[in-house]
Amino acid sequence: MEKKHLDHNMKHKNMKQKKQLTAIIEREDDWYVALCPELDIASQGKTIESARDNLVEALELFFEIASKSEIWQRLHEQL
Repeated sequence: MEKKHLDHNMKHKNMKQKKQLTAIIEREDDWYVALCPELDIASQGKTIESARDNLVEALELFFEIASKSEIWQRLHEQL
């Protein structure tokens, strides 16, 4: 299991903040699965790098379409 931190600029409409998020990358058979546990968002790829890149893309899409309340709820569920 590889654990990395992702520096991600959270962009949501008029909101711009910087938050460090965690990426946990594990091998599952022939694939690597990347999970951001703070937001419960995952992706996969054939290499560690592609799994991480795909996770970053999934996070960017999430921040583009999610409401402020959805983002807040996911970030605070783990407290």
